[in-house]
Amino acid sequence: MKTLVGGLLTAVMLIVVLAAVGWLALQRKDIPYDSLEAKYDSPASQYMDLGGGVRVHYRDEGRREGPILVLVHGYSASLHAWEPWVRSLSSDYRVISLDLPGHGLTRSDQGYPAGRQGYGAVVDQVTRKLGVERFTLAGNSMGGGVAWEYALDHPDRVEGLVLVDAAGWPRDGGGSVLIFEVLRHPWGRAVLKNVDTRPLVRQGLQSAYLDEALVTPELVDRYVELARAPGHRDILLGLQTGPRREATPQVLSRIKVPTLVMFGQKDTVIPATDGDRFAAAIPGSTLIVYPDVGHVPMEQIPDRSVQDLKTWLKAKVYPAVP
Repeated sequence: MKTLVGGLLTAVMLIVVLAAVGWLALQRKDIPYDSLEAKYDSPASQYMDLGGGVRVHYRDEGRREGPILVLVHGYSASLHAWEPWVRSLSSDYRVISLDLPGHGLTRSDQGYPAGRQGYGAVVDQVTRKLGVERFTLAGNSMGGGVAWEYALDHPDRVEGLVLVDAAGWPRDGGGSVLIFEVLRHPWGRAVLKNVDTRPLVRQGLQSAYLDEALVTPELVDRYVELARAPGHRDILLGLQTGPRREATPQVLSRIKVPTLVMFGQKDTVIPATDGDRFAAAIPGSTLIVYPDVGHVPMEQIPDRSVQDLKTWLKAKVYPAVP
């Protein structure tokens, strides 16, 4: 009997030790900003101090005298997501893209209050400091939520609104992306804060992009490494529980600017039916739904989606653009 008990205790201790070793092996430290900037900024990269410890990474590209577009990325993404659109739009438009706090190469002090409304203030500060008074605002996913909230709060500044698989409608249950399921729970956020999330990130990107060929090792590296910038993980995890304004038909009916709603029909992150809801709620809006496309049309079908955007901008917002 003693031999059996002793063997069980030894087995339990071995399991505990192996679990501890495995846990330690999964731990990932912050990556210094200098290292990340050396890898992920570009000749177009610029930086702007907004005060309060926030130093925004942004790009201001394209035709200086052209109409101005401002592009806001989604959750855990960065301004790199807009690069296909920027290349096509730059001949006719001035295009400003930026990294929100907790994302990309933007720095912020510990304790930065995460939330879409705070992100709207960042968009406002960056554009005003650049001397931009009126612009068309486009956002994908969480950035789409930032965009429609900004249009409500600053109707005098927004000339056009573009919602690409935008967030905002209340959710009545989980989706099929594992990493978001884990992040919904406090224990999941605690576990993921300091471990290697590469397998979950890869699964999430494959669900978002649909085409696994687009989910390259370089793409996975960028998402994983930029999330390990100092302070980013705290902000990203805080966004899962932070304050947010939910979309309702009554709220969205106050948006009066020309609005383009673009959605991938096979979006597994935000259901395409939300695109129908945005289009029905915002007066006079235009809806484009892409069959066999997921959460990021600007990256999955860049040529088709940007051409649709150009056609809409010329018809609804900037008819004088060639």
